[in-house]
Amino acid sequence: MNADLHLAEYRTATGKDNLFVVFGEPDLAIEPAGDRLRACLPGLDVFHPRTGEIPSGSPDAVACRFLDSAYDGESSFVRHACFPGAVNDAYQALRNTLKAEIDREARERLRHDVSRPFPKPATGRIAVEVTNHLGDEVLTVFRVP
Repeated sequence: MNADLHLAEYRTATGKDNLFVVFGEPDLAIEPAGDRLRACLPGLDVFHPRTGEIPSGSPDAVACRFLDSAYDGESSFVRHACFPGAVNDAYQALRNTLKAEIDREARERLRHDVSRPFPKPATGRIAVEVTNHLGDEVLTVFRVP
C-alpha cells in the first residue's frame, strides 16, 4: 500500500478516484467436524482508501470463496466453492453474463459460508481464495494444526 492512499481529503469527492481496493486477510475459523475439519468464513477485511478504515465485512461482501483443503504450497486446487454474497445482484449478474436462466434453488445451495467437512490436510495447510463483487481477490494460506 502506498502512503498516498491516505490522502483522501486531497482527492475529488466524486467516488471515481477509488481505482482499487486493498483487501485485508479473510476472517476464517477452522472448526472440528467429528474426525474432519470445516472452514467457516464470517467475512473479510477491506481497506477503504477514502477513510483509511479497515472494517470487517460480512459474508455478503464475498462474491465467491474457493477452498483448497490440501494446499501443497505450489498451486491452489479448488475443492470447495461457495458464493455467500448478496443474492439479488450476483444472481442477476450471473444470468446476464450467461444469457440464461439460473435455477434459483441451485444457486441458494451454493450460498453458504461454511465448507463441507474435509480431512485434515497432510500438508498442514489450506488455501482460501476470496473474491469480492468488484472482482478483487486475495489468496491466503492458513496452517491447520
